[in-house]
Amino acid sequence: MKKSPTDTDVDIQLFQNDLKDIDPEFIPSIISIYKITNTNKGISFLFIANNNATYAYGRDICKWLSLKHDPKRPQQINILNDKKIIQIDSCYRFVVVLTDDGQVYLASEDSFWKTKNTFKLISTGNDRFKMISCGQNHLLLLRIDGTVFALGDNRYGQLTGNSESSYDTVVNNGLTNVKIIACGSEHSLALTNTNRIYSWGCNNKGQLGLGDTNERRIPTLVSFFHGPIKNIMAGANHSLFLLEDGQIFGCGHGQRPINDDNQDAKVPAKIPIENVQSMACKNSHLISYALDHSSHYYQWGRLYSKKLAPLKKLDGQPKSFVAASIMSYKSPITFGLTSTIYSFESHDTITNIGLLDNPDNYDVEFVIGDKRILARKCYLKMSSKYYSRMFSGDWLENDQVIIKDYNYDVYYSYLLMLHTGRIRINQSNIAILIDLANCYGDERLMKHCKTFIRRDLNKQTLCIYLPLINKYELDDMHDKLVQLTTKDVLPKIAYNLLESKEDIKKFLELFFLSDNLFLKKICQ
Repeated sequence: MKKSPTDTDVDIQLFQNDLKDIDPEFIPSIISIYKITNTNKGISFLFIANNNATYAYGRDICKWLSLKHDPKRPQQINILNDKKIIQIDSCYRFVVVLTDDGQVYLASEDSFWKTKNTFKLISTGNDRFKMISCGQNHLLLLRIDGTVFALGDNRYGQLTGNSESSYDTVVNNGLTNVKIIACGSEHSLALTNTNRIYSWGCNNKGQLGLGDTNERRIPTLVSFFHGPIKNIMAGANHSLFLLEDGQIFGCGHGQRPINDDNQDAKVPAKIPIENVQSMACKNSHLISYALDHSSHYYQWGRLYSKKLAPLKKLDGQPKSFVAASIMSYKSPITFGLTSTIYSFESHDTITNIGLLDNPDNYDVEFVIGDKRILARKCYLKMSSKYYSRMFSGDWLENDQVIIKDYNYDVYYSYLLMLHTGRIRINQSNIAILIDLANCYGDERLMKHCKTFIRRDLNKQTLCIYLPLINKYELDDMHDKLVQLTTKDVLPKIAYNLLESKEDIKKFLELFFLSDNLFLKKICQ
């Protein structure tokens, strides 16, 4: 299995203070973001933009890659051109990426990794990997067949055995049939396809869950669990285990659910949260987060040098683990490669959110399935020509509108835009939003949709947006289509044709023997 992202569709605006110096034209092109922690000189990021290129931003990461840091413009990483990145992890002065073809690249400022100021390919012959995980100075790699390999520091046996540290040659630690791996600062975890958890490495806080504080230099079975296990994670010196039934357990520093002087748990202790759907922690942090099925976020552990914080439900209804982290840290953190949403915003000073979904002040409700959205007719009539027509004539006295063509999330987003000027657009909702803009004659929403398509249009997304461009006659996309066709599509077609004589024949037959009038026209 490939590692699932902890967060999806996180608002890029959460990082606005970190990215405030970047050219504003670049921000909407970011589709994924990863924040590198434990660097010496401030904040560093890796971005994946909508042309599937990877960019570095920050003094540290640029130094590691022999790039010149520019506070206004992220630097493209040429060695990763045309490579699709599926996972990124990092810890103490190094970062690792995993590509969809199973290759692993590492960059660091520390000389013992021998990266020569670039992304170094971790060469293991023909091996291909499906998951990576970083500790403070070590790395686990999960091969596609379920075999675990390790690289880096072995001071506490976090690689395996009594061997020396290994920064050049990957070490087979003997585990097979594994589906998930996780690294804490100096300890390691693995979950097998047969529902067995193994732990090894440093155990000074009981983070291995084995009932003591003795380090283990070989993977050792954690025999505590009997039910199906959904996920495992590791923090700086603690471990988390999420069961399929929604129970969450922790061991190590700060994982005892009681308030006394010693809150370390030597065996997995139940965290008193029910119906947990996902969790988050980071190899260099002492804090943990959980999300239950009612969309409530929880936090527990230690912040910096402060006392252990008891378990608490977070206020303010954060929408992601990144948003939850802002309530604990001055700057947000990411828990792996995180997909982003750019919120399109008008320049109007709209402050009428109090008129939306206000049970004390409404005169119309939109009913969508078993949900409803409350609003004021007079404001909607001022904000939209469509609603101005709707709430006139026969609709004047109606206090309920049944919506059948659009789902609740999309319709609420649209009404929210009318009240706040902001709307989130991504690949999953663009088709229905542009249909709504066309149906309602909303020029502002249509402009936002066109802007999003133009920015996100590339050779990978062409198949998604071309039907929309044709259906809604988006003629202002012509120049972008010409550029994309001549630069990316035609060269790829030509290259593929060179590889096959049969394909060339079929291609020529399509152009010269077809009855298609368009093909005959362009062949003249």
